[in-house]
Amino acid sequence: MAVGFLVLAHAILLGTMLPTATNEQWLWMGVSGIVGLGIGDFGYFGALVMIGPRRTVLVMALSPIFASVGAYLILGEVLPTLAIVGIAITLGGVTTVIMEDEKRSGEEPVSQKARSYGIFLALMGAIGQGIGLVLAKKGIYLDPGMTLNPLSATLIRMILGALFVWTAAVVAGKLPELREAIKSKEGISHTAAGAFTGPFLGVTLSMVAVTYTDAGIAQTLMSLMPVLVIPAVWVLYKQRTSLRGILGAAVAIVGTSILFLV
Repeated sequence: MAVGFLVLAHAILLGTMLPTATNEQWLWMGVSGIVGLGIGDFGYFGALVMIGPRRTVLVMALSPIFASVGAYLILGEVLPTLAIVGIAITLGGVTTVIMEDEKRSGEEPVSQKARSYGIFLALMGAIGQGIGLVLAKKGIYLDPGMTLNPLSATLIRMILGALFVWTAAVVAGKLPELREAIKSKEGISHTAAGAFTGPFLGVTLSMVAVTYTDAGIAQTLMSLMPVLVIPAVWVLYKQRTSLRGILGAAVAIVGTSILFLV
């Protein structure tokens, strides 16, 4: 669905259905799409199912940490001491939220095994998103004479990410389940809305941000999700967040802000 939205937007705004990019740009942006949108989103959605949206998004607040490590390894960025302090504060905030008493949070209780799997999947999502953003920035600026347009960068990422997901679905034998899933009009409508607001608008705007500003600042702003998800789950799922959970979210955001605003 997101690829469809992007192809249409690319044709209207840039005049072509597919991006004009070098083979190396397709390679780096494609790997970014597989890591960030394929593997990363698999972890994210898997965690949503197992441990719920609030816990999942709060663990995803760790993505700037993995982005900083990836930036050091791939782009040669060196972490100053203050950034290490930011990492420690962020981990402390997220740990506080993960350890919150479920009875006080209002969320459905989950077993220790499900929680462990869910946190692992959420970490997979955080790593995928953080590293994926770094790979995308490298791909965008790979050719000094031809910086990729953010919309083109997003479309390349989405095409390769979608191919990876569909290949994985076929290998895992999930096509029969997909055929059943598309019969749900409500499910399809919600998926379409999610594809428009997330992979289309959200990912495109993240590419705009990483193109025109420092990757760390962009990732910090995108890490504000934990703050936004708390009122959202209050309204949509009637789940209350305790003072401890709110405090943990606030500490995590302070930590990520310190990490990149150095």
